Amino acid sequence: MPLKPITSDRLAKPVGPFSPAVRDGDRVYTSGQVAQDPATGKLVEGGVVAQTEQIFHNLAAILSAANKSFADVVKVNVYLTDVRDFAAMNEVYAKHFVAPYPARTTVAVAALPLGAAVEIEMIASE
Repeated sequence: MPLKPITSDRLAKPVGPFSPAVRDGDRVYTSGQVAQDPATGKLVEGGVVAQTEQIFHNLAAILSAANKSFADVVKVNVYLTDVRDFAAMNEVYAKHFVAPYPARTTVAVAALPLGAAVEIEMIASE
């Protein structure tokens, strides 16, 4: 079955040759999202809290375009440039999910696109 790209006019254009998300059967795989302002394509100002809020706004737009919501998310990967930002990111993250929570991996990385402090990707299913 061929992959079906998922796009939304509520997102900034990707910074590389990739789709914001793809559908493979009942699953939707989002690309990693940094805190791009949809109107400007630039990284939002502020620290990890502001960036995480924008990322969840962007991911909600992607999931909506795929007829999904955060309730359909089964796996999340979070990338932080500073693991000391974990608690602040986690506070924002917790606002968007209820139990049973999706599985999650959080790792620290050396750098992210556009100089972002955080990047998040998700897998949603039926």
